[in-house]
Amino acid sequence: MSRIWSEWFSWSLIAVNQSLSFPTQSSSPQGRVVCLSALQSSERSQSPSQLKETLQMVCLKMQRYLTCTLHRLQKGPGYTYTELLVWYCENTNTHGPKRIVTEGPKKRMMWFILTLVFTGLVCWQWVILIQSYLSWEVSMNLRTGFKAMNFPAVTICNSNPFRYTRSKQLLQHLDKFAKLALEHIYSYDQNGTIPAVLPPSQTNWSKVASLVIIETNEQGVETVLHILGSDQNQTHSAAWNRPQLGSFKVALQLCDQNRSSCIYRNFSTALEAMNEWYSLHYMSILSNMPRTDRLMMGEQGQDFILACVFGGQPCNLENFTQLMHPTYGNCYIFNWGSEIEPLVTSNPGAEFGLKLVLDISEEDYNPFLSIAAGATFMLHQQNTFPFLQDLGLYARAGTETSIGIFVDEIVRLGGSYSHCTFDGSDVDVKTLYNTTYTMQTCLRSCLQDHMVKFCGCGHHNYPLPEGEYYCNNEDHPNWGYCYYHLKQQIEAEHSDCLESCKQPCNETQYRLTMSMADWPSESSEDWIYHILSYERDSSAAVTVNRRNILKLNFYFQEINYRTIQEDPALTIDWLLSKLGGQFGFWMGGSILCIIELIEILIDCLWITVIKVVKRCTCCRSRQAQIHCSDPPPTVTQSIEDHTNARFEPDQAEAHTERPCTLVIPGTPPPQYDSLRIYSIPQRRITWDCDEN
Repeated sequence: MSRIWSEWFSWSLIAVNQSLSFPTQSSSPQGRVVCLSALQSSERSQSPSQLKETLQMVCLKMQRYLTCTLHRLQKGPGYTYTELLVWYCENTNTHGPKRIVTEGPKKRMMWFILTLVFTGLVCWQWVILIQSYLSWEVSMNLRTGFKAMNFPAVTICNSNPFRYTRSKQLLQHLDKFAKLALEHIYSYDQNGTIPAVLPPSQTNWSKVASLVIIETNEQGVETVLHILGSDQNQTHSAAWNRPQLGSFKVALQLCDQNRSSCIYRNFSTALEAMNEWYSLHYMSILSNMPRTDRLMMGEQGQDFILACVFGGQPCNLENFTQLMHPTYGNCYIFNWGSEIEPLVTSNPGAEFGLKLVLDISEEDYNPFLSIAAGATFMLHQQNTFPFLQDLGLYARAGTETSIGIFVDEIVRLGGSYSHCTFDGSDVDVKTLYNTTYTMQTCLRSCLQDHMVKFCGCGHHNYPLPEGEYYCNNEDHPNWGYCYYHLKQQIEAEHSDCLESCKQPCNETQYRLTMSMADWPSESSEDWIYHILSYERDSSAAVTVNRRNILKLNFYFQEINYRTIQEDPALTIDWLLSKLGGQFGFWMGGSILCIIELIEILIDCLWITVIKVVKRCTCCRSRQAQIHCSDPPPTVTQSIEDHTNARFEPDQAEAHTERPCTLVIPGTPPPQYDSLRIYSIPQRRITWDCDEN
């Protein structure tokens, strides 16, 4: 096949050179320049008609050569399968096939078996190597470096989302029923009974989530008792974790709109159940509040941040970005980097880091919502959303907490090696956060999308899609049941959100070391309290105390950073070397031997195609003859059509005059379909030419 292509190319080159009378040195750069100059000079010297005739002649010759090439292609390689196989065995560089042809019968069989076995071994090894390469394994490489690094973004919040004095009037009905629920739980614990059921008008807090006591008797039957009353008490033979006989537990009951299906959230203590119940109704109340009102009820920056120093230089609220967090209210982010360039640190140690003094105002905490007192903080990358409820840390009041920072840069390969994304554009989930893509933003956005789709409203803890509303008890009485039922499905191992969301390919993580000490000390607390009170309120009166203030120190413990990078464990170079090594070891071959084999396979395929085309053509011609309208003539009809009864010469030869030519009588062809014998009439032989 390669010989035909090279022959066609040489014919085409000769045709072009002969038609344009170019010298055949175009293979070199000088030859190409000569051809180009000759073409330009011929175009200038020839007239348009001559140029047209030249082009027509070139096209005609090219057509002829292409036609000849097509005939050669239709003819095929000119070998049979056996001839090709013998030629390959005699000329290949692989060791085994050549010995099969040249050796005697016994050795030929031995070499045939050895070649077959080693070919199988090579194919088996190749399959294993290719499967290993296509598994896209990675190797983790750890590198260290030293450079000036961006200081991380630091988010600080008060554990209490809203000042209780500012939100007490809004939450007075909820606080009333929370106190009543605690009284009923204490009463049941002491006397084993629950006070009288509340009127139906006061049981609206049980529509979304009900506080219940699950009592188990000695027979194992569980009875559900509503702490704040309900339309009816329900008795179940439940399938949840059954406690010991004769015990009880406080749980949270969530039912659908028709109360035909309910789920129960069990807690280890009544404290956790009360906090969960209060949070659900608290979110329903906040969903109807404007954002401006929530900002006013939250922690104000000038009251929360008493002092700020970064790198030995003072900082103020202008260096912070206010964030309305759904769980912690007003939070403040230092060095977020969304509008200005992030701050850079080139020295380790506390003197070159961030120092903060905070006032948490513990006396103004919500007694049912904020169980822990202190400040919540989190270190994260610039322009990423802080998920403090998942990754936040606490700092206790009356202490100085030092946080040493180590930086880990994670680089993933992406593509077929890692299920990651560079900017989130190739993720099916549309993020609802106006920040840099992270795994958490994708998961929360996916959960909110499912919440809006299946529950008809959005959860208060996550941003809303455009045109949607947050869930509340009045408009969506079964939103609690829908949310927890949906959350159980999404938190499964193979949920849609986990399969759709991807990890970021480039990520920076911070490892922290923490140490604490009492602050301020008893000997210095008086003058520290006076200075902090004066700087905040411009008053000589002391307005801070040990229960409210705390100090935070953030700094790089070392400027060295670690890069954890994924590299391909098996590269294409490794694959090619392994494949070649196996082929050379078992059969003594190389890449050229593979090319020879491919050439033979192409020739065999070529011969097969030609045979199939010929066979199809013959079948079509036979079918055309079978489907012809007139039946084929019989032997008798064919004889009668070609019989000359008078033995006269053919009319086609009558116009030729041959003087003195003796006409030889014609002999009729035999009639093969008849056994009759006819007598031949006798005729006198005459001369057709005149005697004169």
